[in-house]
This record gives sequence, C-alpha cells and structure tokens, in this order.
Amino acid sequence: MALKKVEQNQEIENESLSGKKAKAVFANNSKEKKVLTTFSVEPSFKQELEELFSDLGLGWSAGVRFALKDFYKKYSNN
Repeated sequence: MALKKVEQNQEIENESLSGKKAKAVFANNSKEKKVLTTFSVEPSFKQELEELFSDLGLGWSAGVRFALKDFYKKYSNN
C-alpha cells in the first residue's frame, strides 16, 4: 500500500502546470460550471493579442475572457 501512495504522489508532482490549472478551474465549486471552448485564429493575430494582453498584465485565456466580457458590456445594452 505504501508504494501505491508514493506512485500517486509522483504522478501529481509530474503533472504539467496546465494540467494542474485545468483541474483547479474545473474542480472549483462555483455556482456555475466552466465550459471549455476552442476557436482558431491566425498565428500573427494571436501574437498581436498576446502582446496586447501582456501589456494589460493578462495571460492569453484571461485576456480573451476580459475581451469577451468587455464586448458583451458594450453591445448588450443596444
């Protein structure tokens, strides 16, 4: 049994950073569940957006969420 627990701990340590973040996001006991979405953009446009988000102090996914929320605020009242 002790060997099995050690193996599980090693798997957790070897898990990627993105895997840990994904588990944290989806394991969150918030009122609403998160939805994983995908979309395609040109690499040059993505790089421009990443630079813009970086200037705002945001990563890629946080920047996209911010942009979508801002777009919704601007255009949902019309």
